[in-house]
Amino acid sequence: MSISNPRQTFLNPMIPFAGTILGGLVPGEMLLIQGSVPSDADRFQVDLACGGSVKPRADVAFHFNPRFQRKMCVVCNSLQKERWGREEILHQMPFAAGAPFELIVLVLKDKFKVAVNGAHLLEYQHRLELERVDTLLISGKVKVEAVGVVPSASSVSPAASRTSLDSEMNPIMSSSGDLSVPFRGELLKALSVGRSITIKGETREGAHSFCVNLRVSSSSDIALHLNPRLKKEVFVRNSFLLKSWGPEEKTLASFPFTAGQYFEMIVLCDSQHFRVAVNGVHQLDYKYRVRDLSRITQLEVLGDVTLLDVKIS
Repeated sequence: MSISNPRQTFLNPMIPFAGTILGGLVPGEMLLIQGSVPSDADRFQVDLACGGSVKPRADVAFHFNPRFQRKMCVVCNSLQKERWGREEILHQMPFAAGAPFELIVLVLKDKFKVAVNGAHLLEYQHRLELERVDTLLISGKVKVEAVGVVPSASSVSPAASRTSLDSEMNPIMSSSGDLSVPFRGELLKALSVGRSITIKGETREGAHSFCVNLRVSSSSDIALHLNPRLKKEVFVRNSFLLKSWGPEEKTLASFPFTAGQYFEMIVLCDSQHFRVAVNGVHQLDYKYRVRDLSRITQLEVLGDVTLLDVKIS
């Protein structure tokens, strides 16, 4: 996965690392960190701090500290006036020694929401004012390849959306230049075998359902209708062709969405099917009912969801 549409990036930073977050952080933004954990790692930490002072030590709004020795866990905390507060300990380890990772910190007005490798991990309520955060600190046994500060969907300009750390990834553009829902975007390149669409978002608290539609140009046809229904925990798939819905497909081993949580959905076109993965886990295959993929030129997202990023590769 790439860090897309960043307003600020740090590439291959030396660890320990201290960098200024230009303009601070605002609700809706994401901090993305791509790296790997050395095989001999005992711990590392990511701190969102209020300045870079060492003596006296600057306050830390969010201290994220995976620990690999003995009882593996992730410790979160805040530092105020050189005193640590109450630790919040998650006895779960999403990182593997010797393996790569992608860490996402979603900034909300009342908390930070953390995902690792596409799966929601934890939430941390703000203890310090968010507007004070202006520094990123990374230390410990960790290798970092890239850091990106990604603006909220509503603030992404068309010019910014054309930038990416991965030159092979092309954004899907909407006519208005934002990702607000309801969303309809034109694919810059028509779909074909081997291409994929990546959708990053967050279901709303108390969400009932949302849908992702791949639409056929110049018609009302929908080649692929993906409709997670969170209250019923049913993931409906269908097509709307010649002004009529076809037979629904609902079978699924487990339901991958939870209200109020981050998700990443990937739709891959193979020779016979749309292959759909959620949070890095393959969920289903949907056999094409529209055989000419080049006719599919629009993406639509509706319902109880906040759209964070969309791209085609």
